[in-house]
Amino acid sequence: MSAAGSLLAAVPAAGVLLLTVAMRPREVGAVAPLRLAVVRAVLLTGVYAVLVVELLGALHALTRPAFVAAWLLFLAAAATAAGLRQRRATRPAPTLTAAPRPVPVGAVVSGGSADPPAVVGRGATGPDPAPTRAVRAPSSLLAVAVDAWRTAGRGERLLVGAIGGLVLLELLVALLAEPNNFDSQTYHLPKVEHWVAQGDLDFWPTAIHRQVTIPPGAEYLLLHLRLLTGGDHLYNLVQWAAGVLCLLVAARITAQLGGSRRAQLLTAFVLATTPMVVLQATSTQTDLVCAAWVTCAATLVLDGLRRRTGWGTVLGLGAATGLTAVTKTSGLIAVGPLLLLWGLAQLRLALAASTATPGPTTASAAAPNPTAASAASPGPTTTGGDRRPRPVGGLARTVGASVLILLVAAVVVGPFLARVTAEFGHPLGPPRLRESIPMERHDPPSILVNALRIGHTAFDTPLAPLRRAGAEAIIDGAGAIGVDPQDRAITFGREIFPEPAWYPDEDRVAFPLTGALVLIGAVVALARPRRIDPEQAGPLRAYAVVVLVAALLHTSMIKWQPWGNRLILYAVVLAVPLAGLWLDAFFRRHRANPGRSEARRSVATLAAVTVLATSALAGVLALSYGFPRRLVGAGSVFTTSDWDTRFVRRPQWADEFRWAATAVRESGARRIGLVQQNDNWEYPWWLLLRQPDGGSPDLVALQSVLPERPPADPASVDAIVCTGSRPACTKLVPAGWRLEFRGYVGYALPPGR
Repeated sequence: MSAAGSLLAAVPAAGVLLLTVAMRPREVGAVAPLRLAVVRAVLLTGVYAVLVVELLGALHALTRPAFVAAWLLFLAAAATAAGLRQRRATRPAPTLTAAPRPVPVGAVVSGGSADPPAVVGRGATGPDPAPTRAVRAPSSLLAVAVDAWRTAGRGERLLVGAIGGLVLLELLVALLAEPNNFDSQTYHLPKVEHWVAQGDLDFWPTAIHRQVTIPPGAEYLLLHLRLLTGGDHLYNLVQWAAGVLCLLVAARITAQLGGSRRAQLLTAFVLATTPMVVLQATSTQTDLVCAAWVTCAATLVLDGLRRRTGWGTVLGLGAATGLTAVTKTSGLIAVGPLLLLWGLAQLRLALAASTATPGPTTASAAAPNPTAASAASPGPTTTGGDRRPRPVGGLARTVGASVLILLVAAVVVGPFLARVTAEFGHPLGPPRLRESIPMERHDPPSILVNALRIGHTAFDTPLAPLRRAGAEAIIDGAGAIGVDPQDRAITFGREIFPEPAWYPDEDRVAFPLTGALVLIGAVVALARPRRIDPEQAGPLRAYAVVVLVAALLHTSMIKWQPWGNRLILYAVVLAVPLAGLWLDAFFRRHRANPGRSEARRSVATLAAVTVLATSALAGVLALSYGFPRRLVGAGSVFTTSDWDTRFVRRPQWADEFRWAATAVRESGARRIGLVQQNDNWEYPWWLLLRQPDGGSPDLVALQSVLPERPPADPASVDAIVCTGSRPACTKLVPAGWRLEFRGYVGYALPPGR
C-alpha cells in the first residue's frame, strides 16, 4: 500500500472524529454523551458509505477518483459541521429567570471515563436548568479521563488494562495478517473485486450464488478501502473498528440501564474477552459489523424509553435498521423487537403527555414513571431558553416517526433488494438461499430441538464427556418427542449434530463463560430486576424481554449449523450488558450484606473473580493461539509470509494456486475462464492474475447459477483456471486443449500456448 493510499484511508476516520464533535448531544441528561455522539457519527458515516457505493454504482463510476472525491467532500462537510458546533459551544448559555431545581444526592449516573456525568434528577420539582454545553475540548476530555483513572479502584484499573491490552493486540494482528477467512476467499472478497472490475454493482454470471445473493453491506465498506488504498491490507480494520464500537455501545447500554462505571467496565470486559469477538475483530467476516449496527439501534431505543424521541434520533434508528438489513438480515431478528419496544414506549409517553395537566412546565409530565429522569425528558417548557430539539409528540407523530424509520431503512437497503428481486423474483433471493438457512419447520417440538442444539454448540467446552452427555440427552429427548435431530428441515446442509465448537476458530468457537453470565443476568433481570437496580426495574425487564424474544426468534428461524455460534454474535453483544449489570450488583450486594458470614461472602466473591479471570484467559488464548490468525506458534503472523498467511486454513493450496497462475501468465492469456463450485476459493485468482499495472484481470465464469446470466463460452477465453473438481473442469475444457491438474487447482491452455 502506497503512502498516498495510507493517507486516503485516514480520511474516513478523520471524518468520523469530526462528526463526533459536531454531533455531541446538546440536551441535558444524555447518558454517556461522547459515546452517543460516536454512535450518531458512525451511523451517518455508514449510511454515507452505502449510498456513495449505490450512487456511483448506478452511474458506473466505481473508480478511485470518484471515491476520493466523495470522501474529501465528506471530510469538508464534517469539518464545517464541527466548526459550527464549536462556535455555538463558545456562546454563553441563556440564563433562566426561574431557580433551577435541586438535584438529590446520588442522582449522578457516570458516563464512563471519557464522558462527563449525566445528571438525573429523581423526584425533583421545578423548572429544568439551562442546557449545559456538552462539547468539550480534547484537553478537557483528557482531564476527565485522568481524573477517572485517579479515582478508579484497583479492580477497575485491571479491567481497563485488560480491555485496552486485548484491543491493541487485536489491532496489531489485524494490521499484520492478510485476509484469510474461508468465506472471504469464496465470496466476500471476490464480490469486491467484481465491482472494481465492472465499475458498477450489476450481478454477474457465477457458480457461487453467495457472491450476489448475500447482503453486501460489510463488503461496501471494504470496497471503499479497496479503491482508496489499491489493495486489501487494511480490510481487517473494518471488523476491528466494529468490535471497538460494540464495546463502547454495550457499555453505554449498561449506563442507560443504571449501571455504574464498574458495571460498564464489567460489560466491556466480558464482551472483549469473548473468544468469538476476539477472533472476529481481526477478520474479514461480517458478524461484528452486523452486531455493531444492532447495538447502535438498541442504545437509541433505550434513549426513547423515558423521553420523547427527537427527529434526529428517529433518523438514527432508520439508519441502524437499514445498515443492519444491508449487512446481515439475521440482525433484524433483534432490531424488530427493539423497534417494537421503542414504539410502545413512545406511545405510552404520548398518551401520558396528552392526559397530563397543563402547567408552567411540561417536561416532567412527559415521563410517566415518577422515578424517571425528569432532566432526560426533552418535553417543551415555557422557559424561553430551552433549545432542545422538538420532540416527536402525539400519536400521529409517533406513527409518522415509525414510518420514517422504515423509509430511511428502505433508502439504505432498498437498492440491493431491488436488484435481488429483479434477478430472482423475490427480495430474499433464490429458493436455494431461502431454504438452506431458514427453518422449514416451525412446530414447537422442532423449535425446541433446534434451540437445544444451538445452545449445546454455544456452550461447548473442551470437556468431551460433558459434550457427549449433553448431545446424547438432546438426541434422546428429540426422539422421545418425535423429532429427528438430523432432520434437513431444521439442519443446515448435510451437517450432523453434534459438532465440537470449543476450539478457538473464528467461525465456530463457543463462549460458555459469556453465555453463562448472560443467562444468569437475563434471568435475574426478568425475574428480580430490583436485585440489580430498584430504580431501573422496568427498563431492565423490558430490555431482558427483548433479548429473550430475539433468542427465541433466532432459534425458531435459523437452522442449526456447526458454525452457528458466529450467527448469534449480534444477540450475544446485545445481551452482555445484562451480564455486566448482574456482576456489578453481585459484587455490591456481597460486599454490603452484613447478614452473611465473612466466609460465605469471600467464597462467592472468589467464585465470581475466578470466572472473570478464566474469561480473561479464554480471550488471551484465543488471541494467542486462535485460528486462522494467531500471535504465537505455528502460523504466527510474525513468522508466516504474507502469501502463506492467506492459506493457513489450506496450506497445501498456496503453491498450487501459484503454479497454475504462473503458467497462465506466461502463456500471455488475457481473458481467463473460471471453473469452480459453490464453496471454492476464487479470491486468489484476483490477486495472482492482476494486470502488470495493478488493474483487475479479465476473469469470466464458465458456469452460472443465475438463470438470466449465462456463462461465457469456453471457446471465447484464452485460458481456463479450475478449483475443486477435475471432472467438472474437464467437461468445460475445449477439445484439443492441454489440461493440467495438481490436487485442488488446475489450468487449461489452448494449443500453442
